[in-house]
Amino acid sequence: MKNRNPWAVFFLSIITFGIYGIVWFVKTKEEMKAQGADIPTAWLIIVPFVSIWWLWKYSKGVDLVTKSEYSAPVALLLLWFLGSIGMAIIQVGFNKVGGAAAPVSAGTPPVAPQPPAQQPPAPTTPVV
Repeated sequence: MKNRNPWAVFFLSIITFGIYGIVWFVKTKEEMKAQGADIPTAWLIIVPFVSIWWLWKYSKGVDLVTKSEYSAPVALLLLWFLGSIGMAIIQVGFNKVGGAAAPVSAGTPPVAPQPPAQQPPAPTTPVV
């Protein structure tokens, strides 16, 4: 999962009158699908009553990706009743997953820390 600032998720959702919230749902849905979640197309957000079912499927994806840190019922309640605040709270969980599973590039092996180089002693000048 991509790390996003939860405050940005909260404030951008408010400033854009919910448009960023929809963008956030679409982006995070794709990231969750890449990790094995079964979430249908985000176009269903705009269909009355079907959007509730879509939000439940999204919440099940949150449960899967966060390894039950936010269970599906909790995620649904956060998103349904708290809106952008709930989105920011769930983003904190996504950030934990994103930080824990940061992939290493396939072509680059991990680099071990190197010990500090030995400095030669500074030359001393004779005192006369």
